[in-house]
Formats: sequence, structure tokens, C-alpha cells
Amino acid sequence: MSQKIDTTKDALPVENGVVYIVDDDQAIRDSLTLLLSANGFRVSCHENAERFLYVLNSTDINVISCALLDINLGGPSGIELQDALLKMNFHIPVAFITGNGDISSAVDALKKGAVDFLQKPIKEDLLCNLVKTMLSKAYLDNEQRIELENIKIKFKLLTLREAQVLERIVAGRINKQIGTDLDISVKTVEAHRASIMEKLGVRRPANLLQIALKHQEAKARGLI
Repeated sequence: MSQKIDTTKDALPVENGVVYIVDDDQAIRDSLTLLLSANGFRVSCHENAERFLYVLNSTDINVISCALLDINLGGPSGIELQDALLKMNFHIPVAFITGNGDISSAVDALKKGAVDFLQKPIKEDLLCNLVKTMLSKAYLDNEQRIELENIKIKFKLLTLREAQVLERIVAGRINKQIGTDLDISVKTVEAHRASIMEKLGVRRPANLLQIALKHQEAKARGLI
């Protein structure tokens, strides 16, 4: 075995992440488990798509994880497993383990969002770097998901009138213009603005604009 790969230097805090391996070849599962474990990764192995999905369904969504999928699984293929994950809204980073004849399938997998694919035999440094990249991506994706969920909760606190005022603030309207638009006094606009900032947990106008635009973009992309 080659020299142990440093997977922690300049990396995000992914040491508690789980690497799922889905391969119907016991020897491959054992080999990858030994290799990844020796480099400090936590590994969970599964021999087919059904068993993997069963385990994933009972796993905390906040657990940082990624998956290495063999394209030619017994039963549903690795590509079909990727499709199932997407349909079930499990957006964990996945990469594929392929043979020489699987390149066209691997390209299709990349188009559907797979991070990469590795050809057998697998080089240790490439595998460890890929896993580190995927766990880092999973960490960032999870942080974004939590942030957007918190923003969604905060925006639900706004009244209809406050939402109308905020919409105009984002559009660049000043208090007097907003008052005219909504047929309310400037003092009332100021009161609504103060309430909006309190509910959204911001103290500065720039931060208010930031969170409002982030909410707007997330809605447009169907993330919240």
C-alpha cells in the first residue's frame, strides 16, 4: 500500500463524514474499506442498491456523507441507483467506480450530477482526494441547506404588509415612496422596516438586502 494520504490539511471539518461504498463484489468492498479506513475515513459498505437505500432512509439527514457506486451492480445498476437518489431528494455527492467498457455510462452519470468516476484498478491517491472533495462538498451543501431553512423560517414570520414593504426596499424604493405605494405614512413604513429587521435577525440595511436577495434567489431556484 502506498504512503498514507493527508486528508485533513487545509480541509473542511469532514472527519465525521461517512463514505458509502455500494459494490456487489465482496473483494472490492473489502479492499476499498481497508484503503479508506487506513486514511482516516469512516466507511459503510453495501452489496446492492436496495440495502443502501434502506440504510440511507433511516440515517440522519445532517450526517455528512458521500457515495462510491459501482456502475454494474447486481439488480438495479449504479446509474439507476443515482436516479433513485435524485427522485428521493437525497443529494449526497456520488462518484462511480467503472471498468474500461463503462465510459459512456459514466459520462451520462456526470451529466446527472455525479462528481467524478474512477476506473479500475483504482489508485489510492486519486480515490482519497476524490473522497475528500466529495465530503467537503457535502459539508458545504449541508451548511447551505441549514442556512436556507433558517431563512425560510424567518421569512414566515413576516406579515403580508411587512413582505410588501420588504419587496419595495429590495427594489430600491425609499421610505416616502414605499409609503405612497402602500398608502401608509412614512412613520408606519419605518415601524415595518424595524419589525422586518428584528424578525430576520439583521441590524444593518446592507444585511437586510443580503438576506432578502438570498431568499429571493433560493425561491427562484426551488430550494425553499
